[in-house]
Amino acid sequence: MSDEVAIKVDNVSKKYCKSLKRAMIYGVQDILRNTLGLSSHSHILRKKEFWAVDDVSFEVKKGETLGIIGPNGAGKTTILKMLNGIFWPDKGKISIRGKVGALIAVGAGFHPLLTGRENIYINAAILGMTKKEVDKKFDDIIEFADIGDFINSPVKYYSSGMFVRLGFAIAVHCDPEVLLVDEILAVGDIEFQNKCFNKIGELMAKGITIILVSHNIFSIRRTCNRCLWLDKGEIRKYGDTLAVTDSYQNWILEKEKKLMGLSDKDECLKIENVYFRDQDMVERTTFSPDETVSCVIIVSSEENIENPTIELRLKSLKGIEILHTIEHLNSSFKADTQEYIEFWIERLPLTNDIVYFNILLWNHDMTKLYARRSGVYSLRIISTEHLRGQISVRYKTRLLKNVKDSDKKDTKII
Repeated sequence: MSDEVAIKVDNVSKKYCKSLKRAMIYGVQDILRNTLGLSSHSHILRKKEFWAVDDVSFEVKKGETLGIIGPNGAGKTTILKMLNGIFWPDKGKISIRGKVGALIAVGAGFHPLLTGRENIYINAAILGMTKKEVDKKFDDIIEFADIGDFINSPVKYYSSGMFVRLGFAIAVHCDPEVLLVDEILAVGDIEFQNKCFNKIGELMAKGITIILVSHNIFSIRRTCNRCLWLDKGEIRKYGDTLAVTDSYQNWILEKEKKLMGLSDKDECLKIENVYFRDQDMVERTTFSPDETVSCVIIVSSEENIENPTIELRLKSLKGIEILHTIEHLNSSFKADTQEYIEFWIERLPLTNDIVYFNILLWNHDMTKLYARRSGVYSLRIISTEHLRGQISVRYKTRLLKNVKDSDKKDTKII
């Protein structure tokens, strides 16, 4: 990574109008004022307008990968569109050094009546490639997209996943110096997502500057050097990826507590950490479908809790619920102690997927929620085979006696 700055965003703001009719009127007014050489006063909010991005500043060095996270409506995609020149900022300045390749909207730049083959040339031309350059890389683009005979069909018949495959294949083969990627990678299947992230890894190794927008914290941590957290158009935190994503997840947890009526005062149990290990007690985060997975949940208690209940929900990356179980722990949690709950999964027959763990701790009759962690912890299932049939998970839950026992295979159960 170089010390040279590839992208500089300096006090940038962008406003939108909530009313389509007013937006059209304002647009005509601004064009007339600019034609007459008058200022459109873009720095002032008019009726029904709001700041989608408000006074945002950051910089990305050459060869660096920046992740942008935040809730829906935070301004993430608006930032990317301004970086790509689709929108101009109403305030501030954006400076970019290098050729930009972008994948922001599914099928952006594609003509629906033309074939995928013809759209490769059109989209590549938009990204600055000459016909000679496209001819040279044409076979590589088709091979990467892997949409078969549909390459000769009009793109209006494409699924959203096929749009993404072709669009991403073109974007990464245009030799960008700066690559902008939005959350739309989530539209593709797991196999293609892995292929995309492997390609992004190759571009990173070549020193390409990348900005990645995603709700998938696992992907951000895996890929990005630095991270930017946006909320309501403003920067909440900017810096080290792990520090920013940790703060973001804690913020989400606090919002969940408020929605469920759970306050810090009520949270007498706390989920300190979750880790995964195999049958040999080796900690891992990647498993094959037929391996047995041990999920160890570390819980601390601020007071004596009699016979708590643990609720576990396992979901795949695509949001499919794999398992939902409620287990009553016939034991007492003592104040100022840590307890280890072990959850064994004998089989997760998934192909190239990510499994997210949602963990809730209740009192015995589930009338009071003590703690909750949703989507923070995950493991990856990797397989080269396509598994068929209904998903079936066999499991068992046990409470480890103490911390030392957690490292032994012959752990006692309370």
